[in-house]
Parts: sequence; structure tokens; C-alpha cells
Amino acid sequence: QVQLVESGGGLAQPGGSLRLSCAASGFTFSSYAMSWARQAPGKGLEWVSGINSDGSGTYYADSVKGRFTLSRDDAKNTVYLQMNSLKPEDTALYYCAKARGTVVVITPLSEYDYWGQGTQVTVSS
Repeated sequence: QVQLVESGGGLAQPGGSLRLSCAASGFTFSSYAMSWARQAPGKGLEWVSGINSDGSGTYYADSVKGRFTLSRDDAKNTVYLQMNSLKPEDTALYYCAKARGTVVVITPLSEYDYWGQGTQVTVSS
């Protein structure tokens, strides 16, 4: 069965960095776009970044553009989200999601059919 397992979350200081990983199994990883979304306390789910199945396109929400970098390693069935220059407003539960197709969809999030359990990112001094 499809599994997405996130890791790498934790506590970081403002201006610091974290690297999230999402290990995928149970499907042909290289055939699907992947995205990250986050949910801050008391707020809705927000799409953060996505990458096409062939890595040809990588996309970011305006709120993270220039600070976050998404990549994928098809040999390891893993996507990575490098988060730099972290801000307190980046505090959220971060989820990895598998798209239904090969290209990134920003909305609606129902275009993602499998989600991980989430990894908590807290940015605080």
C-alpha cells in the first residue's frame, strides 16, 4: 500500500534551517508529482511547494519562495524540502502528498490522493 513518511521536523531558531524528507513506498514514485503542504495552528491547510514527476518544474508558494528548495531523488523514492531563513510564521505541521498525476497542482488539494502523517516544524527563539 502507499505510504508517505515525513521526517526532519523540529525546533529551529528564526533565521535557521531544517531539511524535511518524505520517503515514499507502494507506488511508482517517478511517475507522480509530489508536494508539501502545511497547517499552522488554527489555520487551514496551505500548499507550500511541489515538483513534477520528471523534476522539470518546481513550484513554491509566495510565502516561501527564495527560502525553501524542493528536490526529489527517484533512486531513493524521496522528496526533500530544504527550508532556510526560517520565520516564526513557518511554524506548522508539514505534510507530504502524492499527486494523482505527473504535474503539480496547487489547488484543489483534493488532487492529492495520499498524504503522510506530518512532521512538526516550530520556529521560535
